[in-house]
Amino acid sequence: MMSDLAEASSAARGVFADADEQLGYALSELCFKGPSDRLDATDIAQPAIFVCSVAAAAAMKEALGEAAPVATMSAGLSLGEYTALHQAGAIDFESALDLVSKRGQFMQAAAEAYPSGMVSIIGLDEQKVVELCAAAAEGAVLTPANFNSPGQIVVSGDLGACERAAELAKEFGAKGAVPLKVAGAFHSEFMAPAAKKLADVIADVKMRQPLLPVISNVDAEPHDGAESIKEKLIRQVISPVRWEQSVRRMLDDGIERFYEIGPGRVLAGLMRRIERRAEVVSINSADALAKLAGELAQ
Repeated sequence: MMSDLAEASSAARGVFADADEQLGYALSELCFKGPSDRLDATDIAQPAIFVCSVAAAAAMKEALGEAAPVATMSAGLSLGEYTALHQAGAIDFESALDLVSKRGQFMQAAAEAYPSGMVSIIGLDEQKVVELCAAAAEGAVLTPANFNSPGQIVVSGDLGACERAAELAKEFGAKGAVPLKVAGAFHSEFMAPAAKKLADVIADVKMRQPLLPVISNVDAEPHDGAESIKEKLIRQVISPVRWEQSVRRMLDDGIERFYEIGPGRVLAGLMRRIERRAEVVSINSADALAKLAGELAQ
């Protein structure tokens, strides 16, 4: 992913080079060439997504210069919150990369400690999903983990409970249930060991007040101060990601045009479910950046 953007942008290449040097391995090669099974592993995927996103932002600034869009608010889904905080000046690149790399390692280890998983439930509201979790849990852990968009809520927990939730979903009125290819039960209490380890390392990280409002995943409210940022990033590991509510907060504050910076178009797809009238520009390739440059030049 992002290989074409790195080829086209010296700024993006610089970000990848800095990341490779800091990490001590060729993250750029994994991003550009795979193999996919290694790139998809949580301990690699998290720094990879962060670095790709920062590289895309750097390429956009390099290509557009003074015409580059200036953000007035920012947010990121799960790991993306670190990118949002970095771009808002709350944390420097080196510290953020170190944190997301360790976060990925901690979450991978927590996932491997117990059979667990996640299931995307389609077509139910929050109350119905809570009821489904209660019915499928049978004494095990099963909880809502991602409120992605209307009718798309991901549940997370014990592997057997996830399987039962997928089987029972239609009885509760769901249109479908899709088991996710993830290492384990992210954003659930299974991640408590990862949250504890993250708390230990984030304590020494220099965090600053963001230069613009950055919406927190855990409560869909702007971060308020360095210590609050740290506390919410720790909570985020074991708490549901309230993405739909975060987007609605930005819409309520008057945001009409969004820039999705990084691999893929997942957030653009979610936005179509949340608010079709909102405009989303995804900067995920050299072609996408060239198209934006052409539009802004008109």
